[in-house]
Amino acid sequence: MTDEHKSFDVLEERLNARKTEYETMPVPDAAAYQAVQSGIRQAARKRKSRLRWYMSSISAAALILLFTGCIRVSPAFASFVEQLPGMEGVVSMIRQDKGLMMAIDQSLLQKVGITDEHDGASVTVEGIITDESRMVIFYTMKGMKDPEKFNYDIDLLDENGKDLPVGFGYSSPKPTSNENVYENMIDVIFTDGASPPEELSVVFKSRDITSSKEWKMTFPVDKNLTKGMKKVIPVNQTLTVDGQRIDVKQATLYPTRLVLDVTFDPNNTKKIFGFSDLQLVDEQGRAWRTDTTTGEDERSIYFESMYFSIPKKLTLQGSGFSGLDKDELDLVLDLQSRQITGGPPGLKMVGSKVEGKDLIIDFSVAGSMDGGFVLAFGKVTDSAGKSYEVPSFSWSSGEGTDDSHSIVSSTVENGAQMNGKIQMQISTYPMKVNLPFSLDIPVNR
Repeated sequence: MTDEHKSFDVLEERLNARKTEYETMPVPDAAAYQAVQSGIRQAARKRKSRLRWYMSSISAAALILLFTGCIRVSPAFASFVEQLPGMEGVVSMIRQDKGLMMAIDQSLLQKVGITDEHDGASVTVEGIITDESRMVIFYTMKGMKDPEKFNYDIDLLDENGKDLPVGFGYSSPKPTSNENVYENMIDVIFTDGASPPEELSVVFKSRDITSSKEWKMTFPVDKNLTKGMKKVIPVNQTLTVDGQRIDVKQATLYPTRLVLDVTFDPNNTKKIFGFSDLQLVDEQGRAWRTDTTTGEDERSIYFESMYFSIPKKLTLQGSGFSGLDKDELDLVLDLQSRQITGGPPGLKMVGSKVEGKDLIIDFSVAGSMDGGFVLAFGKVTDSAGKSYEVPSFSWSSGEGTDDSHSIVSSTVENGAQMNGKIQMQISTYPMKVNLPFSLDIPVNR
């Protein structure tokens, strides 16, 4: 056995050890994962100049465990790990994304290695991989206060110091094999025509009100690594599920992901929030899964990329969808009497409370949210016509001893003074239609 093979075997053992750590993390139910996705969709729909979402540690575990497989080490992959020392855990996470690892195997990683340090606490951007659709930023933290609690905000700035018009997600960093060093990645989506900047600044800001510390790493973005690497596959087919028409327009392949563009027929009777168990399956039976959706009636669905392993055949499959009749999306809620006019049957208000400037409204929803979407609101308006945001929600199963209901707590930002009747518009709801579907997608190799 050569020294090179020995080093690969040692690396593989280390990676598999870290993979086992992630696989033994507690896995939340599917509803928790869908809640994260719901938050992503809400953020993207606002279409502000800056979109972002935050993933909790436990939801990140759910995302990791969507994909399984044996870790094998290629020379390019080994080189990637060597460039990012101590980041075997992050490598184990992204190793589950087949498309991303193929891109890394093609040497598309840009090494950065820029560090900012203050009072013995430092953040290092180790490297990035980017194309026109997605950017993944790998970083490590050393000597930071309570890194696992992650009491930090992240800003992404362009060469002019302006916020990137993107959505991005991250979870709490994880400890590495090196003492007091933590690691993770920031996953960025370029939407609405946005593209990678010429120069990127990654800024970490402490949420501690007694501290104004920030760590800023600025570096050029090498867009030539993936320049021109985009393939468009026309589809132009219509899928009908439970009478609802979905036009599948095209699939666009990038090194880091596949983007499937679909349009929901405006004459559909239901608002479709998302699909269940959606995946692309190739002729070998390999499943290329989705983790994110953005948009409304015109929607982009993001899958793992098969850019460097284009299949001979591709089939879109799912087990159904989450949706609601369009005439049940809007409701009027009387905060005093708790009476709801309109909305879906089985939805009840069970209480409310004020926390600071916010109003938290508790709803009872018929049925379990296991494996489905949760109740969330995209728009709230008071009697004077003033609009409010509902940026967060939480839920628990059971209404008292009744396990056939769930309690959802929706936070109306700056709504503490609201009273009387308010209008609310549902953006997601746990009403699931179980109807398996499939659609063959032509692949021109």
